[in-house]
Amino acid sequence: MTFTTRPTLRGTFGMVSSTHWLASQSAMRILELGGNAFDAGAAAGFVLHVVEPHLNGPGGEVPAIIATADDPTPRVLCGQGVAPAGATIEHFRSLGLSLVPGSGPLAAAVPGAVDAWLLLLRDHGSMPLRVVLEPAIDYARKGHPLVPRVGETVGTVQGLFEEHWPTSAALWLQGGRPPSGMFRNEAYAATLERLVSEAEAAGADRVQQVERARTAWREGFVAEAVDKFSRLPHRDSSGADHAGLITGDDMAGFEASWEEPATLDWNGYTVAKTGPWGQGPGLLQSLAVLNELGDVDLDSAEGVHTTVEVMKLSYADREAWYGDGADVPLKTLLSRAYAAERAKLVGPDASKELRPGRPDGREPILPSIAVSNDLGDATTGEPTVSSEGVTRGDTCHVDVIDRWGNVISATPSGGWLQSSPTIPELGFCLGSRLQMFWLEEGLASSLAPGRRPRTTLTPTLVLRDGQPVLACGSPGGDQQDQWQLLFLLRHLGSGMDLQEAIDAPAWHTTGFPSSFYPRATEPGGLVIESRLGSGIRDELIRRGHVVTESDAWSLGRLCAVRKEADGVLAAAANPRGMQGYAVGR
Repeated sequence: MTFTTRPTLRGTFGMVSSTHWLASQSAMRILELGGNAFDAGAAAGFVLHVVEPHLNGPGGEVPAIIATADDPTPRVLCGQGVAPAGATIEHFRSLGLSLVPGSGPLAAAVPGAVDAWLLLLRDHGSMPLRVVLEPAIDYARKGHPLVPRVGETVGTVQGLFEEHWPTSAALWLQGGRPPSGMFRNEAYAATLERLVSEAEAAGADRVQQVERARTAWREGFVAEAVDKFSRLPHRDSSGADHAGLITGDDMAGFEASWEEPATLDWNGYTVAKTGPWGQGPGLLQSLAVLNELGDVDLDSAEGVHTTVEVMKLSYADREAWYGDGADVPLKTLLSRAYAAERAKLVGPDASKELRPGRPDGREPILPSIAVSNDLGDATTGEPTVSSEGVTRGDTCHVDVIDRWGNVISATPSGGWLQSSPTIPELGFCLGSRLQMFWLEEGLASSLAPGRRPRTTLTPTLVLRDGQPVLACGSPGGDQQDQWQLLFLLRHLGSGMDLQEAIDAPAWHTTGFPSSFYPRATEPGGLVIESRLGSGIRDELIRRGHVVTESDAWSLGRLCAVRKEADGVLAAAANPRGMQGYAVGR
């Protein structure tokens, strides 16, 4: 028997895996009460807003992929908010900015997470809104034990809170110190309670209640508070004070939506991702190129080198071609002919160049701005893994599969406590996802009002013979699909058990422009867990990789649930970070 840090859970009733044990158990409670995977996923999502506030929040976003027991066709739930009407390149340039700041009100996209969770409940849920939101309200009102990283995160921005973001200081500093122990967010509890009260005023019909809650969020008291607070100038990562751009009209104009996924048939499976408004198709491109190269041994330097070089090619295409509203040649990018062409670029030595392809003979256009590797201040970017492999925080993830065959993979993020000042009457802050846009015309991800930023959030759903068999995902910004690639190769390609594939050593490349302010690039950059061993490390250095050796258990926070061939349900969660957990029976 292979040793794993935890068992792969197996049962027949339902399985949940998430990045926080309280979210996992809250979702399991909903299943026990008779709810389905979508009720449970939404309950977990709202709990994650409360218990992982340094990693996500109601002012952030969530993409998800689902399949239902009645219709196994995968569908993408888009809860990625758009750029406000006033978010033009001209406006940012008029402020003397060449990049969208990584924090502060000016970097906020329209919040999308709450409307997305509510849309999921409207269309596929089965339980009253009050029941689904009860765990989150309880933890916010009565308190929950903070994971140590919350206080540590507040400590990194304490000076900013005290000097420039007083509403955040009022919520997150206790007696002039970062919080610890039990923590309450009564303002957010009141926000959720008011959503429920306004929903129930619509009558007893569950769907009408959810729609009333959506209206209260997008057009009612939440939108009013966001509109008012966004107009106030606050310090951001540019070093200056700027007002935000989100208005009540922006809030009312955005609705979460359902979309077709991008898919790839690979190794007898169909892998489903978001469209190219997210980075998800990059995982599909990597799988396609690796398929042309043949089997890779992930326990060897050759295997590490090959996956890294393939990832670089996919991320170069991401930079050149992916974006909302862009003319993305996705069919060609995912074609076997294009994969074979790209595979020829994988040589024996590390490439330090950004090499996008020319699908359909088109010339790629890349941003002209080049910045050095600088992590910036503690508020900027997605609080994920630094170039040294140090985890500064992360996003969140949740997977659920129920006994009927409903399944969801969701990656909530944005609106973390250090992204923007707290809106006091709501108990949460806005996000900073606009930093993923470029302030240059003519790029696939150029800033424009109404566009979605090219998000790094990338849940995964896998099908076999048209039936969903696996849901997985990971926090980690630009690394999300890199870590998922290794997991899929090990689990679906090599037959490793769920937990064994999650526990295995991880690595990722940083050899492309970061999606996060200040958009750093590290040519040839490769971060590896030390468990790979000195022999593999030295061979990678010999091949020209700029290797950073991280701690033995530091890269990735994967979650996964699956339905096995005999109908048994399974789940596993990552031990790294020491807070993700799978539950089920």
